[in-house]
Amino acid sequence: MGFQKEILINFIQKILPIKDEVVRSIVDKFALRKFHKGETLLKAGSISDEYLFLTQGFMRSFIHDTEANEVTLNFYSQQTLVFEVASFFLRVPSQENIEALEDSEALVISFKELNDLFHTVPEFREFGRTVLVKGFAAFKARTLSMINKTAEQRYEQLLKTNPEIFQHAPLKYIASYLGVTDTSLSRIRKEFSKK
Repeated sequence: MGFQKEILINFIQKILPIKDEVVRSIVDKFALRKFHKGETLLKAGSISDEYLFLTQGFMRSFIHDTEANEVTLNFYSQQTLVFEVASFFLRVPSQENIEALEDSEALVISFKELNDLFHTVPEFREFGRTVLVKGFAAFKARTLSMINKTAEQRYEQLLKTNPEIFQHAPLKYIASYLGVTDTSLSRIRKEFSKK
């Protein structure tokens, strides 16, 4: 588990430089957990109680629309934090599901343990605030792109910023994430391959 903890230490230090002994004491609170492909980490209707740092594998979050179709909300690749923010912090039932798209490993901490760190380690509280601000900004950008960008522009942006998604996620999940049908995504991909 040593190398996974080193990856988390580097991740935290990139976001907010923290003294080595402090960051190591934070990371020591995380435990290694493995997930099998298809395993559900969080089911809609339950309260999110785990804050994960994905060290290996690939995951996604999704909801069901009014016609019971799955709509992908987010993808999580290695060195990403995985949790449902509203359910986790507000302690309310989640509307989202989170599942492993392939065998995965993560460093995990519970809500209680995370809160203890927030209250006792000011540097970690600042790290958490920075993560939430960045997450909110990314969510806002994605929401706006669904309004002010074409499907082709959203596809191109995804290709540039998260190309690994195309290696790990089925096209039907990518299509729902982009807000297009499978057929539209096939057409867009064909057009881009000609460029």
